[in-house]
Amino acid sequence: MAGSGPCEKREILACAQAGVVARRQGDVDDLRRLLAWADVHSGDPQAEPGALAGGRGGPVLVTVGGEGTPGVNDLCFAEIAVARGAGVVATQNLTADALDLRHRLPRVWAGLQALRCEVWVGCRVARMSRQLSLKAVAIVDAAVAAALAESPSRILVIAEAKVIEADRVAHEERIAANRVRRGVWLSRPRPGDAVDEVESTAGVRSVVGRLDEAEAVEFFAAVEELAQALAVHGHYDVAPSMDQLRADAMGLLGRPAEALAFLDGIDEHPDERADADGKRASRPRGRAMIYVHLSADAVTGLSDSVARVEGFGPMLAGQVADLLGRRDVVVAPVIDLNQTHAVNGYEHPTVVKRRTELRTCGDVFPHSSSLPGVRVDHDHPVPYDGHGPPGQTGDHNDSPLTRRHHRAKTHLGYRLDQLGLGVYRWRTPHGLARVVTPRGTANVTLLTNTAGDIIGEQFMAD
Repeated sequence: MAGSGPCEKREILACAQAGVVARRQGDVDDLRRLLAWADVHSGDPQAEPGALAGGRGGPVLVTVGGEGTPGVNDLCFAEIAVARGAGVVATQNLTADALDLRHRLPRVWAGLQALRCEVWVGCRVARMSRQLSLKAVAIVDAAVAAALAESPSRILVIAEAKVIEADRVAHEERIAANRVRRGVWLSRPRPGDAVDEVESTAGVRSVVGRLDEAEAVEFFAAVEELAQALAVHGHYDVAPSMDQLRADAMGLLGRPAEALAFLDGIDEHPDERADADGKRASRPRGRAMIYVHLSADAVTGLSDSVARVEGFGPMLAGQVADLLGRRDVVVAPVIDLNQTHAVNGYEHPTVVKRRTELRTCGDVFPHSSSLPGVRVDHDHPVPYDGHGPPGQTGDHNDSPLTRRHHRAKTHLGYRLDQLGLGVYRWRTPHGLARVVTPRGTANVTLLTNTAGDIIGEQFMAD
């Protein structure tokens, strides 16, 4: 749409915003219709005069949702599926989600009806928590309802942690079951795969491993370390990509004597790894920094809440212990996010970056779906002035952004103000306004004077 004027662009943006409202309203209305259909089919069909017994194919009352949801005639879904132009199973599953939301997740359901979140996210939370008891699911309901302003991926991370916290025994059973299903598999070539134009397997095979979580991390660390060594000391006519180096490293680990000889050949201090009898000592393992987030009550022993481990997600205490038990552990000082840190140079030091990232969960662009640990640039909301006062660089003036978002802000005229620690106000090139906080993104209407200066802001009602 080259040559479009500002008014036309603003009209397109306004239509896009209205489309979000209309889509969410349509999805909510679809759930309401399914609930109404379930309600008029909630009577026991076997109690009707002349009813055909269920054992002979007659309709019966079934519970499709979780504990606390009412029963529904099992044959009623076919006709509403025809009306919706959808499959019967899909319609029944969506009805189960709707029933769970109304009867088990009432706070989330209220938020969906207020159009605060995409309906599919609420339905996913309903499915994730379906096996919980009616009492336990209230933990999920409260936490997710408080996070509905966040992006879908972040909401689902919170829901996952709360489902685990609400029933630790069930999660321990999942872990035990998965450990029984561990294994390593070599792909089997099928006729035609070698010459397939899209996914040719000529000359390569796939190895798939399902390992204990800590073992998988340890294995990949070994592959990565060996790949880095091959990048420096390997002999290649053409510089390989990192993926190719990891593949070479994995192949080399399949020949352990050769891998050991290669590492010994590049070891600058082999004598330092011998014990008093001259026997070979094991190679030191690489050090890793792992951030484990715990509530204050968990640290003091008042609760056993689920830990959030960056790069891994929610974990039980036993999983964290198993993960850390495979490495030499150095406990770093606790970072007090109530304090700030500033320096005089242009570059944000690591201490500032970590403080900001821990406050913001990463990227602070409106509605960002990035999770903690994503690679970000650290931008100055107030541009750095080489001739300005000291202390310009700090977590009071730091906005972590993914490279794409950073480029958009820099080159397309976005305006960003940091209102406080972890709080950012954005204005897009054509006047959209958002406020981003650690709890998500809020739509706002900026109030300006005749000169265009911001004199206030009005948050859009949920």
